[in-house]
Amino acid sequence: MAQGALSGDPGQNGSMTRIAIIGGHGKVALELSRILAADGNDVTSFIRNPDHRADVEARGATPVVLDVEHSTTAEIAGALRHHDAVVWSAGAGGGSPERTYTVDRDAAIRSMDAAAEAGVARYIMVSYLGAGPDHGVPADNSFFAYAEAKAAADAHLRASGLDWTILGPGSLTDGPGNGLIEVNPADTSDGTDTARGNVSLVAAAVLGLPATIRRTVEFRDGTLPLAAALETLA
Repeated sequence: MAQGALSGDPGQNGSMTRIAIIGGHGKVALELSRILAADGNDVTSFIRNPDHRADVEARGATPVVLDVEHSTTAEIAGALRHHDAVVWSAGAGGGSPERTYTVDRDAAIRSMDAAAEAGVARYIMVSYLGAGPDHGVPADNSFFAYAEAKAAADAHLRASGLDWTILGPGSLTDGPGNGLIEVNPADTSDGTDTARGNVSLVAAAVLGLPATIRRTVEFRDGTLPLAAALETLA
């Protein structure tokens, strides 16, 4: 897919866009599935647990069981073929550092290589605000493995030939997404709360914004309507 092939709002260009979401049963992914499906897109939601099929279907997406933690690059590539974009919203969800590295770093990197192999150029990574090699998390902090894993995965994506966008939301909350955000906040001393619903709205929006290709978009809940906030990236 050429750069800008998803230009315009998803689902509003008269043709159906096929979007794959990895980690499809997470709260962000479920809401993203609902938004994209309601906008006329064909959404494939990859899940590890077959018991989660009904939840995915209820949001208008097609559930496909794929355990990316234990899948090869070739297997993931086979699942991604014939899609127009992929969104990574998976994660180990805490637990052991070993599994965090296995999912948030290694499986994520395989999915990027798989997207390239499958010819799916548009790739959205859900990361976090402040991710990177200079994350500053102490080695004895329980968040350290996640910070290291995300730094490595994000770096691999930036070095890839994909049409990537990395999303860096702040501290996630379960508040409703109201579509009001602040992009690339310069001062976060007053907090970084970010509603998961707003993360889903941003992910849906950037899929159709060529200006966000090969850009890192950090954000938190704010006061600007989403469209106006993202216009600052043009």
